[in-house]
Amino acid sequence: MEQIAKLLRQYHAENPFPAAPANLYEPCEYILELGGKRLRPAILLLAARLYQDDPSPALPAAWAVELFHNFSLLHDDIMDAAPLRRGKPTVHTRWNLNTGILSGDAMLIHAYQHLARTGDDATQRRLQSIFSRTALEVCEGQQMDMDFETAEHVAIDTYIRMIELKTAVLLGCALQMGALATGAPESDAQHLYEFGRLAGIAFQIQDDLLDTYGDPEKFGKQVGGDILQNKKTFLVLTALENASAEDADALQKLLQTDASAGPEKVNAVRAIFDRNQVPERTAAAKQAYETQAFAHLDAVQLPEARKASLKAFVEALFVREY
Repeated sequence: MEQIAKLLRQYHAENPFPAAPANLYEPCEYILELGGKRLRPAILLLAARLYQDDPSPALPAAWAVELFHNFSLLHDDIMDAAPLRRGKPTVHTRWNLNTGILSGDAMLIHAYQHLARTGDDATQRRLQSIFSRTALEVCEGQQMDMDFETAEHVAIDTYIRMIELKTAVLLGCALQMGALATGAPESDAQHLYEFGRLAGIAFQIQDDLLDTYGDPEKFGKQVGGDILQNKKTFLVLTALENASAEDADALQKLLQTDASAGPEKVNAVRAIFDRNQVPERTAAAKQAYETQAFAHLDAVQLPEARKASLKAFVEALFVREY
């Protein structure tokens, strides 16, 4: 993985944003330097390395995915009125709202410019099609997430569709594009897309679980934050579908209180979850998506040894505690 990280650092250093106008491009560099994991470009390069020892030809596509992801974070922070990102002021807080919008737009345009450097004309057209479809799906997922805030009822299947669009499809896109950028057959690239999509759903379900049951020392942020914000997470929806009428009514009332209730609210909601086997049901759902995901990786027509690095990387994400 150090080779992958080094390639990404080098590509970033060789392809900085323009120096001017500073108030447009400094925020772009700022958000890129906030310490993200570079998960999506790394997984794209790991997919490329399945078919070619040197994944460098896929670097422009990998950086396009990283720019798109950070563009989406920048705009998400505006929509959420979030003051902090990774412990630092968000772009719209450090600069202003208009800068946050415009710098995000610039990042998206630059993402397409990097993508256009990948492969021959036919490959570029294929990657542009996948990338554009995914970008629109992410927007659809974000809108669904915002709609949930005022919805009286959200079905679990609808929630799964939201996290699929908002989070999971970009992982699938990264794997599919990395494979196609280095000559993979379409059938393998499609299996890799499904691997990423299903893994992404499992990751988000795991994040929901960690937010309520994670170790605060390892999780890196307040445990129970989703509860305090009255978010309709997988755990909440599972509780509402499976709890007794008394517990479901109590949960609904707790979700109408504000964050000032603090730890008492978190503990009360967690007690309802515990009584109704919500952690176990959530872990089982995560495991089911994980199993489906690895079945698609198994279907990729390459020797197991060739797939070992990608498999190990994703397996490590499934057992993370933060």
